[in-house]
Amino acid sequence: MLLTRASEYALLSLDSIRKSDKPIGAEQLANELSIPKSFLAKILQSLAKQGILESRKGAHGGFVLAQDINEITITSVILAAEGKPPAVFDCNSYSHTCPHGTIGTCAISPFLANFQTKIDDFLNGLTLGDIL
Repeated sequence: MLLTRASEYALLSLDSIRKSDKPIGAEQLANELSIPKSFLAKILQSLAKQGILESRKGAHGGFVLAQDINEITITSVILAAEGKPPAVFDCNSYSHTCPHGTIGTCAISPFLANFQTKIDDFLNGLTLGDIL
């Protein structure tokens, strides 16, 4: 699966954070976006760990963008939110039931590889600034 709620919540959060003129906390974001706070907090920490967000401590702490929106690729957001690169189809998760036995040897493997390359190129060239 290409995107899950984690990616959706990451993108929605980044939009809210970029619009704020001060750091915004996980609880405030969760309330604003109607997202479970514990789930959102994990996503925000992942975005900070990847250098997309900066986490500020203290009474006026919260999250701010660590990069310009035109430098944040959608691929990097998905990778941070999902914990893995975006995949159109993950043959590895079906390898034990694949009738062909070896990943990449079925009739549609070339199509899937070509499709994945096109998706990767598109997402690597797309920035947060492009979609907001």
